[in-house]
Amino acid sequence: MSRGAPRKVERPGEPDGPRVERTERVWRIRSLAAAQQVLRARHATTQAGFTAEAIPKGYLKHHPILMSDGPLHDEQRRKVARFFAPAVVAKRYETRMEECAERLLDEAGPEITLDELALHYTVEVTAEVVGLTASPPKKMAARLVTFFNQPPFDITKPGLGRTNRQWMQAAFNGLAPILKFHVLDARPAIRTRRKAPQDDIISHLIAEDYTDLDILVECVTYGTAGMVTTREFICMAALHLLGDDALRERYLVAGQRERHAILAEIIRLEPVVGHLYRRVQEAIEVTDRGERHTLEPGDLVDVFVRPANADPDAVGEDPLHLCPGRDTASGVNETGLAFGDGAHKCPGQPLAILESDVLLLRLLRRRPRIVRTPELGWDDLIAGYWLRGFVLHQEG
Repeated sequence: MSRGAPRKVERPGEPDGPRVERTERVWRIRSLAAAQQVLRARHATTQAGFTAEAIPKGYLKHHPILMSDGPLHDEQRRKVARFFAPAVVAKRYETRMEECAERLLDEAGPEITLDELALHYTVEVTAEVVGLTASPPKKMAARLVTFFNQPPFDITKPGLGRTNRQWMQAAFNGLAPILKFHVLDARPAIRTRRKAPQDDIISHLIAEDYTDLDILVECVTYGTAGMVTTREFICMAALHLLGDDALRERYLVAGQRERHAILAEIIRLEPVVGHLYRRVQEAIEVTDRGERHTLEPGDLVDVFVRPANADPDAVGEDPLHLCPGRDTASGVNETGLAFGDGAHKCPGQPLAILESDVLLLRLLRRRPRIVRTPELGWDDLIAGYWLRGFVLHQEG
């Protein structure tokens, strides 16, 4: 397809160069090739994103999959991979997604607030995969949203750049929602699965001898990850598709493979997670355009996903425009780094693309028009954007 619309989201004040730079002990990487070298340096780096380094260790029998590294992380990933394999996702969940999407669109009536509908939809889909099916999805969604009511922080600064008062606020704002989520969502689901195991993540964790606290932390991880990123992506994809008549009509007549390619290009252009962070544990040599850089133990690496995903060396011409079906460099995923890379690459990519496609296809068939464009904001936890107040009118 020919060159399409330009990127809609750029964070104010965030530079798109240089490709690799070092400031004090922080490496800032905007080259996709250099970023891949860091993210694929297995066991030479550890997770530093999502406030991982500020979370106390030793309280859990099993360290959370999002925060673990090395052989432990590899083993955890290997065991849960079956839940996210493309064929498994399609066979087990596609019909449920379709039913959920149609029901929520019907219930919404003529006027839809898409970000709210996408929230309820993604939480319901994620709940099926995880096993959080013992409580009403909409009420659980409201509780999950409160996790993100946190004071600002900066991973590149000591103490995340927070004052003592902000740390107290973070603890208060975080612990209360977790307690509610545990009592009303996670614990009932765990009890149900202990009595009658099913083919879901909670049942798998029980079989692996995880404690209830271990499972709670994993449920929060999967629940928020499955909700927040896919919710924002659905809204951004809708914004692109509704703003481009030719692209929308092509999407409506295309087969699933082509639709998924269109969605992959949208999230390449508009990645929800804007930064990936790693702490160097062993010296790494990174090469970009023939220039070598040595990252030393203790250094923090800040991968800028938006500039990396617009790196012409990796994604070709017109990197800041939507071009579904573009040719990428060897070893570069069609989504760029939107789902990460290396050991911590998000296993939920097939699930996220499929569930987004299922809802968007059914939404667009109803010929919606934009009543109010969404407000754009930024979230420190995912280092990415959010879209709110996106109102559509559907014909039915």
